[in-house]
Amino acid sequence: MSSLSHPKYQRQRIVKYAQNHSVTETAIRYKVSRKTVYKWLSRYDGTTASLEDRSHRPKTSPKSHTELELRQIRRRLKKYKWTDLILAYQELVEKDGYRRSYGGFKRVAARLKALKPVKKKKKKRKIKPYQRADYPGQKIQIDVKYVPSYCVTDGRKYYQYTAVDECSRWTYREMYDEHSTYSSRDFLVKLIKHAPFPIREVQTDNGSEFTNRLLVIKSTHLTMFEEALKELEILYHRIQIATPRHNGKVERQHRTDEARFYKKMRMYNLEDGRKQLAVYQKKSNTYIKTCLGMRSPNTIVRMYQGVMF
Repeated sequence: MSSLSHPKYQRQRIVKYAQNHSVTETAIRYKVSRKTVYKWLSRYDGTTASLEDRSHRPKTSPKSHTELELRQIRRRLKKYKWTDLILAYQELVEKDGYRRSYGGFKRVAARLKALKPVKKKKKKRKIKPYQRADYPGQKIQIDVKYVPSYCVTDGRKYYQYTAVDECSRWTYREMYDEHSTYSSRDFLVKLIKHAPFPIREVQTDNGSEFTNRLLVIKSTHLTMFEEALKELEILYHRIQIATPRHNGKVERQHRTDEARFYKKMRMYNLEDGRKQLAVYQKKSNTYIKTCLGMRSPNTIVRMYQGVMF
């Protein structure tokens, strides 16, 4: 609609014509009632703004909901989380003596819901990209897995220490009857002895078998595991709390070990478990992986050894 065809300009033309002619002539010319001509003449103050449409809302509404009824409706809707309107209406009728129709109740409920303050959505935290290792030994992920109770016959608890190289996925495992800083240190020594490459950095979670970081009293004291890393001049990296994805490679290896090894084995004691794990350990690094381009960890290690040494 162009600005000149707006109803207020038509009304202005009616008013100006009526100022020079009779109301009857104006009504006949513009095909409106005499009452309409009188209305626009009384409103006109020389500006087109005075000829704009006014609100048709009634000045009073005797049948509108009272403040008490609105409070009762809010309370019942809040109880049902603003979703189950029919139950809220039933309680209003039975317990609060509400006497209005369900249709009227729904209209009021929709209006109150639109006025309800909207909770601000929390901004999603942007996850910092994880820096992957560029060569074997640059970073080793270490974690502990509980040996499933269904494959242990003597009723004791055993633990598998696992180390996974981030670059080649080369994996080393040992089984212990306790997860402590002593076991962690012993595993580290054996890992260094068996690894086909020098280890530059070790990464773990914040478990007490690795670090005292979360212990308030001993947070500044180094564990046997941390002291061994310091003596061997190996960098130590602890992942942030509640970020197991940063240790995802060793976590994924634990799920694989569960499916390929523990679901098929039965162990009678620690020595028996260690012997069976050693056989699996020898084979596991020859299995191909899709993440390595259908190559095995041993193949990747050999590819880098020609460059590194």
